[in-house]
Amino acid sequence: MTKRWLASFWLLALLLPWQAQALIIEITGGTEAALPIAIVPFGAEGFSAPEDISAVIQNDLSRSGRFAPLPESDLISSPHEKSEINFKDWRLLRSEGLLVGKVSSVDGETYQVQFQLFDVYKGRQLVGKRYQVPASGLRRLAHQIADQVYHALTGETGVFSTRLAFVSVINNLDGSKRYSLQVSDSDGANPRTVLQSKQPILSPNWAPDSERLAYVSFENGKAEVFVQEMRSGRRNSVAAFKGLNSAPAWSPDGKKLALTLSKAGNPEIYVLELASGKLSRVTHNSQAIDTEAVWMPNSRELLFTSDRGGRPQIYKVSADGGRAKRVTFEGRYNASVDVSSDGRTLAMVHGINGQFYIAVQDLDTGAVLVLTETGRDESPSFAPNGRMILYATEKNGHGELAAVSVDGRIHQRLGESGRDVREPAWSPIRK
Repeated sequence: MTKRWLASFWLLALLLPWQAQALIIEITGGTEAALPIAIVPFGAEGFSAPEDISAVIQNDLSRSGRFAPLPESDLISSPHEKSEINFKDWRLLRSEGLLVGKVSSVDGETYQVQFQLFDVYKGRQLVGKRYQVPASGLRRLAHQIADQVYHALTGETGVFSTRLAFVSVINNLDGSKRYSLQVSDSDGANPRTVLQSKQPILSPNWAPDSERLAYVSFENGKAEVFVQEMRSGRRNSVAAFKGLNSAPAWSPDGKKLALTLSKAGNPEIYVLELASGKLSRVTHNSQAIDTEAVWMPNSRELLFTSDRGGRPQIYKVSADGGRAKRVTFEGRYNASVDVSSDGRTLAMVHGINGQFYIAVQDLDTGAVLVLTETGRDESPSFAPNGRMILYATEKNGHGELAAVSVDGRIHQRLGESGRDVREPAWSPIRK
């Protein structure tokens, strides 16, 4: 269960090329306790906006599973500012919140947007702002407004302004494949291709600034780790050693990468300081495969997968090296770890009787909760607020992305018009 496990790991990655393009999000369960909210279509003046801001906000809040926007047909009026609201009438709908707003433009290039969120029962404003943005910035602004509404009504940070990274594969007519690293908004809109290659692309991982991606590419005939800037497209090879170069993971300060390298003959965990190129070896176990490291939020420790106990389990080790401590004990297979931003919960692939599920473990108590049901799940990635977990799965022979809340109550399917996707990564919150 050492070399064979590593061979199986990479064979699976190469032989199951799941494809992707624009994602379509469908909530498949867990909305029974959602908070009712009334979102009035925003008023419009002057040039028509190329984006329906209120519709984007409504979709964001609905797919979170935390809110149940009222159907437009149930809205009793169409106010666009406080002076037009009769709170007594709106209380009849039993809606906790009421969102109104306006969009205007005199030239079709720059738009003025204002919104107000009200507590219906108290009749007071919870949040309200005015913005001026170019037409190209309207969708991102809508996500930012949804984040503010989410925070005002739940007290938690919203993640609608974040992005998703994933890998797609297109099957060409001649039987060859084209791999694409793609990035989209958190709702699957605005997908764009970051990199295309005839060779596999694996393990995208966002930097803390949300402006750089590390990933593995085989474009030069072997596994090689690259870092790419999102704005400029500029990229650099940072790990092209002999043997395996894989599983990049950013440190919380964005200055280092944890990597899996086999430059010394056996897959081990290393830490690369990007500015200086200094490489430090963290693990030393010639009889085991150590891989898939992620940083703890304290920047001092790493979690990683190892079969040093005979089967894949999660271990913790100091980023400076030292003795590793086993973290997972429930079940014979636990791998592909990610950790929540507060460092209290880990997500992992949990194997049961040859089936693989997404599970979470409380790092204080050790309690494990299995969240998914398909048995074909992999690559968990926490939302930056720790509320949801993005992962890859398979349905009807096609790969797709899905998301589940950390309590297992809310389930989403991120389908994509019959195409296959894999290797998801949820970005940090954009500054």
